[in-house]
Amino acid sequence: MNTRHVKRNLGLLAICQGLFLTNNVIFIAINGLVGLALAPLGWMATLPVMGYVVGGALSTGFVARTQARWGRQRSFQFGLLVAFASALVCAWAAANRQFWLLCAATVVAGYYNANASLYRFAAAELCPPEMRERAVSIVMAGGLLGAVIGPALASRTRDLLPTPFAAAYLALALVALVSMLLLAFIDFAPTARPAEGAAAGRPLAEIMRQPVFIVSAAAGALGFGVMNLLMAATPIAMQQCSLPFGDAALVLQWHVIGMFAPGFFTGHLIKRFGALPVMGVGVALNFACILVALSGVELHHFTVALFMLGVGWNFLFTGSTTLSLTAYTPEEKDRAQGALNFFVFATLALSSFASGVLVTTRGWTLLNYGSLVPVAATGAALLWLSYRSASRARA
Repeated sequence: MNTRHVKRNLGLLAICQGLFLTNNVIFIAINGLVGLALAPLGWMATLPVMGYVVGGALSTGFVARTQARWGRQRSFQFGLLVAFASALVCAWAAANRQFWLLCAATVVAGYYNANASLYRFAAAELCPPEMRERAVSIVMAGGLLGAVIGPALASRTRDLLPTPFAAAYLALALVALVSMLLLAFIDFAPTARPAEGAAAGRPLAEIMRQPVFIVSAAAGALGFGVMNLLMAATPIAMQQCSLPFGDAALVLQWHVIGMFAPGFFTGHLIKRFGALPVMGVGVALNFACILVALSGVELHHFTVALFMLGVGWNFLFTGSTTLSLTAYTPEEKDRAQGALNFFVFATLALSSFASGVLVTTRGWTLLNYGSLVPVAATGAALLWLSYRSASRARA
């Protein structure tokens, strides 16, 4: 495999990942605030955020089938077409104060969320096996574009139209078109299809019973859930603390930098120390984030806490993705990856709803205390798999 060709493909996919995260960062930054302005009741503010991940959860099965039938490139581009159309509907709904239409449009946009979440798995297929950890990490690092573009785009387009943030949704439609163009230049590996009459791999239930699958799914889902629980609530919590939207955009920018800047070295750490120790550091950083968040509500508290939350998420999610690659064969990838994404999006849906309810009714402090439970559960899962692996090695 030509190294230069591999680097070009990974570079383009990393940019697409960055544009995907631009979409996600803007949705997180503005959907709760637009929802708060339009919702009949305050606790419904994050329903548009929840709609995005509910749509992702509902789409995982369909995405797995389209990926298997159409291949990576066509399926990814169809997801971007959905992103383009749903962004236009979100803009119209915001401009016309249609709260439930906004929620419905974000549910539809969830198809793009579920589809583009497979970029990290596609990265591992664009290179030789010995480069898989680095490839996943590099493409994840592309999310840094989202850290730079997302908050800036949300801030600069906020008041371009009479309705706040309507222009931000229109900007997302343009982002989708740019990403669609870039994907056309990536040479994806052909879809692995079993020969006629050959077995198509193990049943999904058998794949999911493996301890390595259980832990990678739990760590990925819970790590993402905690990150989303705190991130989705941050713009609303900061508004409640009388901090301006510009400060919230800055905090989210540092959060996303924390999420993706480690991508330049996380793969090397996993290669050297293994996935489980790196994921353990991610759990420790999540605990540290919560301690900082509970220590105060000034700008620097939000900034440091969300930055640490981002780095912790990177270690957990990159590690869980790499760990999961050992749980299935190429013939089983579509259903296994679909199941992994379903667990992530189902957890995100729950955390998005809980985020809005807790921060508007119980406050930022209780929200952080509640986050300790899934963080502790993730740590326990990692210890269990580590102990089990060590016991098997001694046997």
